[in-house]
Amino acid sequence: MDNFFERENLRYAMIGSGSWATALAKLLLNNHDRISWFVRDQESIDQLKQTGHNPFYLQAVHFDSDRIDFSSDINEVIDASDVLLFTIPSAFFKDEAMKINRSLEAKFIITAIKGMVPVENITIAEYFNTYYGVPFSRIGVVSGPCHAEEVAMERLSYLTLSSKHIETARSLCDVFACDYIKTIPGTDIYGVEYAAILKNIYAVAAGVCHALSYGDNFMSVLITNSFHEMRDFLHATHPDANRKTSKSAYLGDLLVTCYSQFSRNRTFGIMIGKGYSVHSAQVEMNMVAEGYYGTKCIYEINKKLNVDMPIAEAMYKILYEQKYPAYIIKQLSEQLQ
Repeated sequence: MDNFFERENLRYAMIGSGSWATALAKLLLNNHDRISWFVRDQESIDQLKQTGHNPFYLQAVHFDSDRIDFSSDINEVIDASDVLLFTIPSAFFKDEAMKINRSLEAKFIITAIKGMVPVENITIAEYFNTYYGVPFSRIGVVSGPCHAEEVAMERLSYLTLSSKHIETARSLCDVFACDYIKTIPGTDIYGVEYAAILKNIYAVAAGVCHALSYGDNFMSVLITNSFHEMRDFLHATHPDANRKTSKSAYLGDLLVTCYSQFSRNRTFGIMIGKGYSVHSAQVEMNMVAEGYYGTKCIYEINKKLNVDMPIAEAMYKILYEQKYPAYIIKQLSEQLQ
């Protein structure tokens, strides 16, 4: 098997400019002399060049802009790179991806997007495979448990790097590993992508329940049941006898997203629980809560699978049917075990 990362002088590109993109760009530059970086907004590029800081996200992170080739043209960045790391929020991913008019035949795709492509209800890896013909053997997935804020502060964190072949996954680990980033190789590209989507939904649920004054005892039961839903959905979607959902990429990522002060999905849920409308919460946060979009995608997929997912269904009722959160969570509490 050809390991793409055994090739010499590979050129890396960051596609996206949010907080996760900023944190991962920092990691790439730890191990590589220079990168290309697609930033949609020219004003942000000008600020990054002048100050070395992203003006909107993780502003404490400093970049040596002389080592970065910025562009607001996604195709220009693709032409200049071999490995493309996508971090665009899923809600906006397709708008940018549809601008790509270059062949991706000779590229390696890494997705760090923790959401699905709306309407099609497919993962980012599935999208590149379906619409651009990229084989799954040339797609890698970055997953947690890891928050961008703690990467920026250089707190010890763990990343799971998955690819279809373990040798490629180990090579991906070398791309990101450093003193404060431990890496874990894996081959479950399907499972870790879906787990990243699901844990955001459950983090929204945790936030809603926190806002409604449910305590730690209830929260432990909620998250335990969330883990069971995740495990059952993954098995129904992509069965894998070697998958161990108790590992960090599944259970660990679920825990940190449900409990952490840095979890934007938990924050979003807290606002919904306090009575904010979805739109008002999104405007005030000024960040994308992937769990909102993932809730609808998983709900649509599960119409065919019929997996028992009362927590995910409760979030759909609250977020998309505008049902009263206190009433829905009270109903949910009768179903948890």
